[in-house]
Amino acid sequence: MTTVRLPDALAPLLARIDAVAVERGLRPLAVGGSVRDALRGATMRDLDIAVDGDALAFARSLADALDGHFVELDDVHAIARVALDSGGVRYIDVAALQGTIDDDLRRRDFTIDAMAAPLAGGDIIDPAGGAADLAAGVVRMTSPGVLDEDPLRLLRGVRIASELRFTIEPATLAAIRERAPRVNEAAAERRRDELARILALDDAYEALRLLDDAALLDALLPDVARGRGVAQPEQFHAYDVLEHNLQAVRVADLLLAEAPRGPDAWLAGAAWAAFGDRAAWLRAYFDEEMSEGRTRGAMLKLAALLHDVAKPQTKARQADGRIRFFGHADEGATVAARVLRGLRCSAREVAFVSLLVREHLRPVQLAAVGQAPTRRALYRFCRDLGDAMPAALVLALVDAAAARGPSMTREGWMRQAGYMNSVLVRSQEEEGIVRAPRLLDGRDIMAALGLAEGPEVGRLLESLREAQATGEVTDRAQALAWVRRRASGGERQ
Repeated sequence: MTTVRLPDALAPLLARIDAVAVERGLRPLAVGGSVRDALRGATMRDLDIAVDGDALAFARSLADALDGHFVELDDVHAIARVALDSGGVRYIDVAALQGTIDDDLRRRDFTIDAMAAPLAGGDIIDPAGGAADLAAGVVRMTSPGVLDEDPLRLLRGVRIASELRFTIEPATLAAIRERAPRVNEAAAERRRDELARILALDDAYEALRLLDDAALLDALLPDVARGRGVAQPEQFHAYDVLEHNLQAVRVADLLLAEAPRGPDAWLAGAAWAAFGDRAAWLRAYFDEEMSEGRTRGAMLKLAALLHDVAKPQTKARQADGRIRFFGHADEGATVAARVLRGLRCSAREVAFVSLLVREHLRPVQLAAVGQAPTRRALYRFCRDLGDAMPAALVLALVDAAAARGPSMTREGWMRQAGYMNSVLVRSQEEEGIVRAPRLLDGRDIMAALGLAEGPEVGRLLESLREAQATGEVTDRAQALAWVRRRASGGERQ
């Protein structure tokens, strides 16, 4: 018999949970991922509990006792969450047993999540053989029916296998493929969260490969899958559009991973060396949460996956035989926004990813080859990209490496990474590029020119900011003269 003990660090929390359970006459069990993680010796961020009684009332009592926040997740199946600000885990999910404990566990999706154990530790309850599959590194369904009961489990199986670096048992993979079109029956928010967890992995590329092998990529992201078989010019290392987008995710994995692996791991080390003093700042930037636990890094990978998503519908062959994709960035931004809205992403995430897709070519278009961008070009780039500017630089790097594939040389890579770093450094260090000192405000302009409030005032302010960025205006007197000339039509750009 396999035994398990939850982490000692959780002992104070478990004692308080047990005390609340005793008061209510309940016998709580650790279930699912909590038992799996404890058996693996993995860090436990959440705690899953099943009780043979009123789970919602128990969760409310837990929230009160632990100074947590009660959230009802499912009133039909009696599932609730207690969100904690401290105590060793972020969430405690509480569910009512559905029948006996064996019945309840057999209703769960995969055998490695169909185990239970007392909170105090001891022999596990394992009716589906999850411990053996855990030891073998296998994700196996408890039965085909569990996939029909909740189509999100199709996606969850891929995510779990990818997180744990397990294989999906052949019959389970076949069952997922057979049901793949049903994945979109799951709520959009739940699909979004599973996809975000996949993108947050150090090897999201391999997870997306498995997603494709399971026939889920076509169902979940048909716009991405449409790039399959769409040929590109020779400089894209014979990759079709789908493969190029996936390769972009692979390079993003390398750059964002704490410990990049594989023969191309040198790309990460060389890039971070090129960014020098900005490397730590950039890593923190990508680690920052954008919405509900989803980071900029995960959104960068989503942008990488979508950056050429509109190439299939914009592909054209010129008279000279060359393949071109006119307007694919603008059209791709529209597609990306639709995809993210369909997944119920936040407005901030939609804006961030669609902007990156729209502007993914711009960093390399800022200046002629071998030249530095002008202050005006740099100002406009920073103005238009805003908070997404550093991500746009990294996405351009990712795109370049994905296009060249194995033919990317260290010299070429360092040259491109160095260029992107120079853009980042100048934007942050050169006065006026991002935050020019305010010489005039709207009221000053209205008073000086006798203008009423309106769009003309905003146009003049923007013109003044750009003039400051280029060094054409440096003090208040010059600023007043500038806006007067602009207002009278004496100067136009």
